[in-house]
Amino acid sequence: MTTTRTIELLGENAEHLLQHTCRTIPKEDLHLPSPTHVDDIWINSNRNNQVLRSFQSILNHGRLSGTGYCSIFPVDQGIEHSGGSAFAPNPIYFDPENIIKLAIEGGCNAVASTYGVLGIMSRKYAHKIPFVVKINHNEFLSYPNRYDQTLFGTIKSAWNMGAASIGATIYWGAPESARQLKEIAEAFEYAHELGMVTILWCYTRNNAFKVDGVDYHTSADLTGQANHLGVTLQADIIKQKIPTNNGGYLATKHGKTHKLVYEKLTSDHPIDLCRYQVLNCYSGRVGLINSGGESKGASDLQDAVQTAVINKRAGGMGLILGRKAFQRPFNEGVEMLQAIQDVYLDESITIA
Repeated sequence: MTTTRTIELLGENAEHLLQHTCRTIPKEDLHLPSPTHVDDIWINSNRNNQVLRSFQSILNHGRLSGTGYCSIFPVDQGIEHSGGSAFAPNPIYFDPENIIKLAIEGGCNAVASTYGVLGIMSRKYAHKIPFVVKINHNEFLSYPNRYDQTLFGTIKSAWNMGAASIGATIYWGAPESARQLKEIAEAFEYAHELGMVTILWCYTRNNAFKVDGVDYHTSADLTGQANHLGVTLQADIIKQKIPTNNGGYLATKHGKTHKLVYEKLTSDHPIDLCRYQVLNCYSGRVGLINSGGESKGASDLQDAVQTAVINKRAGGMGLILGRKAFQRPFNEGVEMLQAIQDVYLDESITIA
C-alpha cells in the first residue's frame, strides 16, 4: 500500500496520479530503472570500465542504494541566478560545506555543484558522497542579462578533485546552442576517457517558444526532442524539467513532427507527457531525472512529491531537487529530500 503520507501530500491528485494506466507507450516497450541498470544497459556500450564503476558508485550511494533510482542534490543557482537570490532565504548555504552536508544527511546519491563549491571541500568529502561537477553556467551578472552557458573550468580539474561525474547544460533552440553542443560533446568525450559519468541538463531556450501568451519551453514534444539530442551526445543521464503542456512544435510552426506524437504517443495526462520524455531517452536506456523546480513556499513538499510520482510512474530514474530543499531550515531540507526518496522506495508506486 502507498504510504498515507504520500497520499496526503498528493491530495486531490492522488487517484489521478496513482491509479493512472498509460495507454500511449506501453511500459513493456521501455527499459526501466533496476538494481542491475549498469549491467543491463551500459555493459554493452562504449563506456569504459572506469565509467561503469563511477556509475555504479552513484547508484549504490544513499537511501536509494541498490534500487536503480537516484536522488541528486544540485546547487548551482548562486551562479545561474545570484548568491543573494539563491541563499538569502538561508545564508548558511553560502558556505559550501553545508551544501554537501545537506546532501549527505538527506541520503542523496550524489551532490551536484560548481567547481568552487566542490573543489574547496573535495579532500574532506569526495570519498564520502559522489561529486557531480557542473562544468558550465549561465553567468547572470552581465548587463544587459544574456542567456548563454559558458565553461567554468576543465574536465581534468573535475577528475583531480575526485568527481564521479560531470554535469553540463545546453540551451537547445538558442542561437548559441551549436557552440554549446560542440563544447559539451568534446567535454563529455574526455570525461568518459577519464572514467566519469556525464549528466546533461537539456533545457530549451528561445523567445519564439512563447506563443500567444503560452510558454512551450516545457512542452512534452520540445523537451522530448531536447532529450533526444542529449542522448545523441552520449549523456549517461538526462536532466529535464517536468513537462507542463504539449504542442510546442505545432504552436511555433517550426521543425518537423508527426501527428501521431499527439494522437497516439501522448495524452494530456502528466505521466503520459513525461513518458514521452522517457521515450526520447532511447526508450529509457538513458535514465531521465526530472527537476524539482523553484521554491514556491508552502506547496513545495506537495509539489516535489507529485513530481517524483510522475517521474517514477512514467519510467524515469529519479529527481534532482535543490532550491526547494536549501531555501528552508536544514532539517526541513532533509525531510524534503527524504520525502521524494520515499516515493522511489515505495514498491506499491509502480510504473503506469
